[in-house]
Amino acid sequence: MHTPTPGPEPRSQPGPQPRTAAWRRGTPGRPGSARAGRLREHLRLGRKGLAIGVDIGGTKVAAGVVDAEGRILREARRSTPGNDPRAVEQVIVELVEELGRGHRIWSVGIGAAGWMDLDGATVLFSPHLAWRNEPLRDNLQRLLRRPVLLTNDADAAGWAEWRFGAGRGESRLVCITLGTGIGGAMVMDGRLERGRFGVAGEFGHQIIMPGGHRCECGNRGCWEQYASGNALGREARELASANSPVAQELLKAVDGRADLITGVIVTELAKAGNATARELLEDVGEWLGLGLANLAAALDPGTFVIGGGLCDAGELLVAPARKAFARNLTGRGFRPAAGIELAALGPNAGLIGAADLSRVSSRMHS
Repeated sequence: MHTPTPGPEPRSQPGPQPRTAAWRRGTPGRPGSARAGRLREHLRLGRKGLAIGVDIGGTKVAAGVVDAEGRILREARRSTPGNDPRAVEQVIVELVEELGRGHRIWSVGIGAAGWMDLDGATVLFSPHLAWRNEPLRDNLQRLLRRPVLLTNDADAAGWAEWRFGAGRGESRLVCITLGTGIGGAMVMDGRLERGRFGVAGEFGHQIIMPGGHRCECGNRGCWEQYASGNALGREARELASANSPVAQELLKAVDGRADLITGVIVTELAKAGNATARELLEDVGEWLGLGLANLAAALDPGTFVIGGGLCDAGELLVAPARKAFARNLTGRGFRPAAGIELAALGPNAGLIGAADLSRVSSRMHS
């Protein structure tokens, strides 16, 4: 945060002397120097000290102590306690207290699926938890008695990849998270771009197939219905339910129960060399590349970083995505094209990013 430069000091006047710039800085021997020294130490610790990041999911709450280089020093997890906001807050408090023993913790960052207000104080809506206009930051600051930052989980992961991972140093980064659905984040010139109302990055809900599969958001044909872990599992189940001869290995993996096939199972079979599973992944990769081409036309990033659980498939997913991206990119052959990279930080990106954002935010507001 920019601090205005002190103006010229007033001329000497009779009576008490005005406080000079040196006085305000806490010159040794002057009143206030001890307090100023404590403030400088406080800011130094904020730059170099430790923060706790918390990643809240629909089934688990993961937390870790993270240093200023993005390294996780200690981790802990709990099951998400239903959808009661007070119960979730209590789990967060327990995790922070457990992880904070033996460490001097500067701040706490909370990453959760949902829409946050621009001030980072309130969860406007969360799809996994019963949070509707929930003042989560203030509640947790009162319970934890230290600075708390609240952010979207995809934003936290995107920030971590920009600071410490595959997007490090990129001036125009778009991060895509592929899991149950599709999340997204943008880091532009060193800051998260959250849009006018704080809900930017919902890339999974661009309509890519009008009249297509119904999405949980209420629309049809959203991108996440074609390029997510859920989409991979659905396509495999449909193939197996038709009793296709090419789906026999899929059925064997679930004892003939087509309804038990998931994207994770398909990915594991693909990595083991199953041709049908690889074909299904290639289809999803092509949809992924098409959506990325749309985003490139709108946002013109330098790099796309692809993360989330589905990226366990690695190049089996990303290689066809790159081909489809190149084939559908507007102005292809006459413009620079963004790189497409796999995320480097894995499932811990969210808590790493939340911790680092909390450190940056609390330092700015000190």
